[in-house]
Order: sequence, then C-alpha cells, then structure tokens
Amino acid sequence: MIQNKFIWADLSSYKPKKIRSFYETVFDWSYYDAEGYLTAYVGNIATSGLYETPEKFKRIKMPSFWMSYIQVESVEEIVKKAKHLGGIVELVDMNNPIRAVALIRDTQGAGFTVYEGTYLDARTTSVENSLIFNELHVSNVQKAVEFYEDLFNWRCMWTNETQVEVFCKSSMEKLATISQVDNFFKGKHQYWVCTFGVRNIRETTVKIKQCGGYVIFDEGNKVMCSDGSEAFFYVQEI
Repeated sequence: MIQNKFIWADLSSYKPKKIRSFYETVFDWSYYDAEGYLTAYVGNIATSGLYETPEKFKRIKMPSFWMSYIQVESVEEIVKKAKHLGGIVELVDMNNPIRAVALIRDTQGAGFTVYEGTYLDARTTSVENSLIFNELHVSNVQKAVEFYEDLFNWRCMWTNETQVEVFCKSSMEKLATISQVDNFFKGKHQYWVCTFGVRNIRETTVKIKQCGGYVIFDEGNKVMCSDGSEAFFYVQEI
C-alpha cells in the first residue's frame, strides 16, 4: 500500500542550460535529456529533474523553484480531498507518460505535487548528493498540521510551539518537518524545501559559492543555499 511519502523533486528554471552546470559541479550530477525534461543521476541512480519554467508561469513572474513530490494511491482522490480541505488545485494531468500527477497548493499557498505511479523513487537516507529530506516553511503551523494530517493521514508530533515532525502513521518513518518561520526570514511565501545529503558541508558550500550560488542561512550541519537564481535548497551532512 502506498504510504504518502516524498519520492522525487524537480527544479523549474528560467535558464535550465545554465543552471544545469551549477548542479553538475556542486553535486556531480549527470543529466539525461528526454524531450526537454532533464533527469539528474548520481551514478546510475535518478535523483531529481530539471525543466524550463513554462511560459504561463514566466508571465506571472513566478520564481525558479524546487518542487517536492509525494507518492499517493490515487491522484483523483487526493485532488477531491484537497479541494474539500480548502487547498487549490493548480494542475491535474491524468495522462502523463509517468502516470497521473497533480500540482496542489495547501491552505497557506505552499505548493507540492502528488504522483500516482512507481517510476519516480529518489529519496534516500545515506546516498551522497541525493534527496534526503523535505521541510515545510509556513506562517501558521497549526493550519498546516490540520491540512496535511487530513489529506495524507500523516501523524504530526509537536517538538515545540513552532515546529512539528511528520511521520508515516503505519511505519512511523519520519517524512518531514513543518516549521513556523517569520516572514522576515522566509519572505511572504509558503514553501516546501528540499534537502540534499553531502559528505562534507564546508567543501560543498565552497563549491556553491564558486559556481555563483550563495549561502542564505547556516545552521551548522545544515545550510540553506541558493543556486544563484531564486531557487533554494538545503544541504546537510550524512
């Protein structure tokens, strides 16, 4: 049975050819281009995607961003439930070559993609330069908890008044954290953040700066960075 876990991430970029070289250097990824959708590999393991921002998003000046994917049993059922809970469904594609997908925004505006198939499977716990975790930054944790517990049947456990840890109810595997972050630090938007595992965080941040990126916030063993566009992500030692 599908357990509503994070399984993939991809990057929407205004300049995918330029940004590709950044990630090739920083994470040693190699890319395979299939009709404009580039899949990044760590060795022979697919770890993320990259594509050019669609024109409709360019017109509204949506920034480049990393998107988190959650595997579900039924996209159709999740879409219905998300609407009932007050979420916004931006896109539904039931005929995608890799199976049904939908882009949804929660009640505070944070976007994520649900995916019905089994083709995408990239999140790990210990593979260097791979997706290892996902984190939600919002203005109101309680609202987020109410939405995601009902939508995905997740179990949220409070660590303090501004943060919860998210677990799969059946296995108690830790899936994510949800953090209440002041707009002074996160800006006005709500968003899911992808975390990539690295062996040496200092060496990685040096590479990021050399390639035109920069450090946003240093938490010691975890650092939020930008790739030089408006897309940002965490790197964390594994």
